Amino acid sequence: MGKAPILKGSLFKEEGMARKKTKSVSFDAMVKFFLQHYDIPTKRDVEKLINKIDQLEEQLKNSGVSANRRPPRKGLRSAKGATASDTVLETIKSFKQGASFADIQAKTGFNEKKLRNIIFRLNKLGKIKRKSRGVYIAA
Repeated sequence: MGKAPILKGSLFKEEGMARKKTKSVSFDAMVKFFLQHYDIPTKRDVEKLINKIDQLEEQLKNSGVSANRRPPRKGLRSAKGATASDTVLETIKSFKQGASFADIQAKTGFNEKKLRNIIFRLNKLGKIKRKSRGVYIAA
């Protein structure tokens, strides 16, 4: 009969087989391989980035430009400081018998979509009421 398998650890091996020797790899070499292979930044890389950011912040500070400055937003208020809703509300108030959609659009110059949204919002807030279809009065 053949040779009986021997249980060694958790593997079955034939008796008398030579063990294959593998080259041992150091832990440092393994870590270096993973850092390079997966593009993981090292402590030195992070320190270089921090120094570069500090230099850029210093240059910004010396140039007099604010890093948190935002450009002004356009179109929120008219020259008087009134909002578009305020303009529409004043227009509706100027008509005693109620203002039609066409009257409001002609007086304000707003496009149809914008005007419909403003009228909806003013009605929802209770600042205007619908007298009839397309005619609005101040509440």
